[in-house]
Amino acid sequence: MPSYEQLVEQLDPATTVLLTVECQQGVVGPDSALPELAEEARSSGALVRVARLVAGAHDAGVQVLHAVAQRRPDGRGAGHNARLFRAAARLPVQQLTGTTAVRVAEPIEVADEDLVVRRLHGLSPLSGTDVPALLRNLGCRTLLVTGVSANVAIPNAVFDAVNLGHTVVVPSDAIAGVPSDYTPAMIRNTLALVATITTTDAVLTCWKRPRRVRRG
Repeated sequence: MPSYEQLVEQLDPATTVLLTVECQQGVVGPDSALPELAEEARSSGALVRVARLVAGAHDAGVQVLHAVAQRRPDGRGAGHNARLFRAAARLPVQQLTGTTAVRVAEPIEVADEDLVVRRLHGLSPLSGTDVPALLRNLGCRTLLVTGVSANVAIPNAVFDAVNLGHTVVVPSDAIAGVPSDYTPAMIRNTLALVATITTTDAVLTCWKRPRRVRRG
């Protein structure tokens, strides 16, 4: 774990962006296409902690960006080059554009100043989306990554952000994957090698310190 001073420096509200990954109703909500993942995100407390981080970011003037995965009803533009994509196309709940499945799930509050980026293809919330350009325009130095899943989208987001030159911070208790023991193994053996690993409480403590207001 980083020292308090190191974490405060990394999480300067003026240069930090909080990313929520696939925290949408069709993934982590009660009617999820992936009920095992949804149950893990909720029972572990990860989803509640994401909501706490989003609320804390709003209070501290930290930009929040929600990454949502969706597909067109006709499937146009979606990938078929991985087993995961083919399996997702057969699920009873589809992440279709314009449906409740692709709305950010409760208890996360989406503020007017938040950015929502929706992707039609791929595994990463960053690669092939508007997120990299938005991060540059926002002056982002540190990307705080939260959400699901620790199996696929979270490591994709972390690696892509590191490759783009951002410092990445991962609150280990605000991400989830399946099975439950996979997430700590992923953090310990993979994410800890490239990202700063911390906790939700530690992040919120840093943001409670008086800071300058984030520039527009």
